[in-house]
Amino acid sequence: MEKSAKNKSNRLFIVLAAVFITNALVAEFIGVKIFSLEKTLGIDPFSFSFFGQENLSFQLTAGVLIWPIVFILTDIINEYFGKKGVIRLSYLAIGMISYSFILIYFAINLVPADFWVQSHLDFATTESEKMQLSEQVGNYNTAYSLVFGQGLKIIFASLIAFFIAQLLDAFIFRKIKLLTGEKKIWLRATGSTLISQFFDSYIVLWIAFYIGANWPLKTVLAIGTVNYIYKVFIAIVLTPLLYFMHW
Repeated sequence: MEKSAKNKSNRLFIVLAAVFITNALVAEFIGVKIFSLEKTLGIDPFSFSFFGQENLSFQLTAGVLIWPIVFILTDIINEYFGKKGVIRLSYLAIGMISYSFILIYFAINLVPADFWVQSHLDFATTESEKMQLSEQVGNYNTAYSLVFGQGLKIIFASLIAFFIAQLLDAFIFRKIKLLTGEKKIWLRATGSTLISQFFDSYIVLWIAFYIGANWPLKTVLAIGTVNYIYKVFIAIVLTPLLYFMHW
């Protein structure tokens, strides 16, 4: 009976770890795209200001669509496997992300085959389509490098912010659980996420753009606030999922 329970626990950890790391990796890869949340929903962009930065709207990286899944998985892993489980998976995720980007760096620097740099034009069915595609994507290798070649400062900033946020989330989650016991799952899940993602939202922008790209501080604070508002909303919406997993 004890062995069966242990095997079940191991299987659960493997599944959660696989989903956790996959989402963390995919979020990094798709995060190069900035999209308009309002236009995607078919509404006019909002216009508001923070810290003196005018005409702000919800323009977010595509990665934020699945980072909330990582947040909720962090809480689920913490609930079942404790702070050590979260930290162990965080180290593993950072290692896999770093490994992936090292491989991508080498792939970008491979000399492309001559035929391949224009091979995307073969998908065009008419001359006009070919001309249009050529204007949009003149060189396949250049497009490949632009999409996959995220700046090292952004990668570095993202990994630091992710690790700090995970440590905070794990620590705060356990502290709240010690105070409340098994009750009030919503409090420890939402509370830990709200605090950890506050730091995550600003650290990545501060390192990558305030230090790395000399952005004005008010711009960094304004964009960080917009990202944080989105994360707060998603964290609250996803809280019932934790109850479902606990049940």
